[in-house]
Amino acid sequence: MFNQLWADAQLELSRLLAEELPAEPLRPEKDRVVFFQRLATLYVRYVRTLRQLQEAYDLMVHPQKRRLIRRVLDSVVGRVLELKNEMVEKEFSEYHYMDDVLHDLKLSPAELEIPIPRYFLSERSKEVQQRKTMVADLLDLVEVAESPEPLMSPEEAIRLIQLAERARQGRLRAKLNAELRSELLDTTKAPGPADTELAAICIQKVWRGYIARKRTKAEREEEMIFLGMLMDPKHQLPTSAEITAQANEACTRAKQEEYEEAYQKSMEDVTKQLRDMEGHDMSKTMKDQIRQWFIECRNATGVFPDYPDEEDGGSALIFAEKRPQQLMEELAAKEETTNNKPKWKEDKKEKGKDKGKDDKEEAAGLKMMPSAFLSDLQEQHKTFVDFWQTRDESENFSQRHEVELVKEEMRKVMKAEIQMQVDEQMRQELAERKVSVDKDKGAKAKAKAKKKASKSGKKKKKENDLTADRTLESLCQELVEQGLLKQAHHVRLHHYLGDYSYLGTTLRQNDIEPMPSLADVRQVLSLYAVLPLGSQLVHEKAPLIKAMLLAGPSGVGKKMLVHAVCQETGSTMFDLSPLNTAGKYPGKSGVAMMLHLVFKVARLLQPSVIWIDDAEKMFYKKVPKEEKELDPKRLQKDLLKSLKLIKAEDRVLIMGTTKDPLSTDMKSLCKMYSKIILIPRPDYGSRYILWKQLIKKQGGEVTKALDLSSLAKITDGYTPGHMVKAIHSVVTKWRILVQPDRPLTAAEFIPPLAKTDPVFQEEEEALKNWYAKTPLGKKRMKAAAGKEEEEAAGKGKAVKNKKTNKKKKGKQ
Repeated sequence: MFNQLWADAQLELSRLLAEELPAEPLRPEKDRVVFFQRLATLYVRYVRTLRQLQEAYDLMVHPQKRRLIRRVLDSVVGRVLELKNEMVEKEFSEYHYMDDVLHDLKLSPAELEIPIPRYFLSERSKEVQQRKTMVADLLDLVEVAESPEPLMSPEEAIRLIQLAERARQGRLRAKLNAELRSELLDTTKAPGPADTELAAICIQKVWRGYIARKRTKAEREEEMIFLGMLMDPKHQLPTSAEITAQANEACTRAKQEEYEEAYQKSMEDVTKQLRDMEGHDMSKTMKDQIRQWFIECRNATGVFPDYPDEEDGGSALIFAEKRPQQLMEELAAKEETTNNKPKWKEDKKEKGKDKGKDDKEEAAGLKMMPSAFLSDLQEQHKTFVDFWQTRDESENFSQRHEVELVKEEMRKVMKAEIQMQVDEQMRQELAERKVSVDKDKGAKAKAKAKKKASKSGKKKKKENDLTADRTLESLCQELVEQGLLKQAHHVRLHHYLGDYSYLGTTLRQNDIEPMPSLADVRQVLSLYAVLPLGSQLVHEKAPLIKAMLLAGPSGVGKKMLVHAVCQETGSTMFDLSPLNTAGKYPGKSGVAMMLHLVFKVARLLQPSVIWIDDAEKMFYKKVPKEEKELDPKRLQKDLLKSLKLIKAEDRVLIMGTTKDPLSTDMKSLCKMYSKIILIPRPDYGSRYILWKQLIKKQGGEVTKALDLSSLAKITDGYTPGHMVKAIHSVVTKWRILVQPDRPLTAAEFIPPLAKTDPVFQEEEEALKNWYAKTPLGKKRMKAAAGKEEEEAAGKGKAVKNKKTNKKKKGKQ
């Protein structure tokens, strides 16, 4: 089944590659809408392929197939991120609405959900667990050492006394009522025959009514189940087939581990065998070929050649199919260019050329940006077609590794290792030949080689390590003690509930910018944070995002999203919030030490997320009087410097959260955060899902008595945080116990909600206006203004044409 799934994914991938890498280059597209439509279609199709590959990789047991699928999977993830980046640059928005594409491809909105590969955690489960245990142990030590038993506040003590007194009075009142009831029963007279008959009729009437209502309810439910409007209760419990499938999945995962261990052992055995049998012959053959090249170059040019550097591939250049003269010319040309042209000038010229090209392309039309993953995808697809597609595996039913393939793989690895050893020996031999044969020239060559070595020996300036003599454990302990290294809460990204935005495309067609739904926010976080942090290859080659800001009203789930990103990727979490760092590591040297500690440990324990809560405090236009003592802006300059030092190989992401971005200096904020994500209050669909799922999570039952639709409608403006508080105050332990007799109603949730202020329309508009001032928001506004100008110009031309036509007719 998984082989077939893999084959289907590769077939779709071949079609995508044929579209993206055609035989003849595509003409630039002048219509921006048509070009975006093409991008969106490719994006949706790649996401579908990603889902198929993720499923195939997750439960396939063949170790060699899994390695190829993993490479394809990483490349597809990277291509999805590239397309997303290109869509943002062409549409000037972080959120995209693709209802028409889904309709054309006959897909549901669920197909747009970004699948998070399970190997992000499954292949690092031991490492992630060790880190969690280490942080938990350090936190326990800190709590025991520093936190004495907290004293109860006077308010809490008064509340406790009130509860005890009210309970005592209630018990006393109940006792008095019971005594009065027993006295009344004793004084009543014995009932007569007429009273007994009336009582029996009353009981019969009530009972028959109850039975009739029960029967009617059961018939209504049966009819609704028959029509497919309700789920059959027996299907709500896991079926025997589902239980069997879960058991098979667990068995498959155990097989994966077993086969992987056998594969690793086979690699070691095969490597040892190849070294003993082929290593000496391989080394001898390489040396003979290199010596032959020395002689050919000497005969052709009169001098011995320079040996290719390791950076250029060493002797791999010699073994390439090139004549000695051609190879010498290439090396000489490369040397001249590196010696004569300063690098910064070359870069400047190249940038100027690229800029000129981009301007010309923009004038001519829109083209796809160059991809770092398409060549890898093409190569991996070729491997699948050449080897795995038509391979007969009838004899390998258990799907264990194939020894011949292991030999081929290890032969390549061993060849590369031997080549490096041979290169060292042959460089020395070449130097000796130059000295013995061409003494004068050899001396010059030696001086040249020394010069080269001195140039290559120059090392780049490294960042000054302030804690070179300390261990990782001691650094982690210090950060935990200072409250800078924290344990992420156990929440996942799918716990961030929200519905798809069904009106996005319609609103944009009418020139109205829609507010994104919570599902859109979840999708953007998957693309910008989870996928790059989860894979090293993707992070190195995909568009680099160093810092992102989550802005929105209080209670929309910004902090939850930060914790979810950490949990999905197994990231270490650091807290550099202004309130958390206040008073710690005072002075300039202290700030430098704090940031050095955090970023050093973040790189050592990558992937890592550095969280900055209340990010607006760091970029205040004017610091409020009450916060001047905290000095919230003291990290700003040093943090920007540390941000610049993050490279593509460092899986470190800075995530800021803010509920009051209006008080910030926009220029300095945008220097820090390259991506700004606006999180809105939930729409009707998201509110409906939130009420339903959160009530169930708390232990409540959603019955017909609970009008969720009305509840979702009247709670417009309330955030998920407000809803959670209201549910906690209503669905208590006592209320859960009496649910069978008194089902939950929508009216019960209104009083607690009435005590809190919702997000008013004015606040949402203020956030929208603020976002319009961000770099991406400005581009969006300019693009919209440009469209209006084009439309106006088009109308003007049409009017002129009409006038000229009328004049011509008049003359005629």
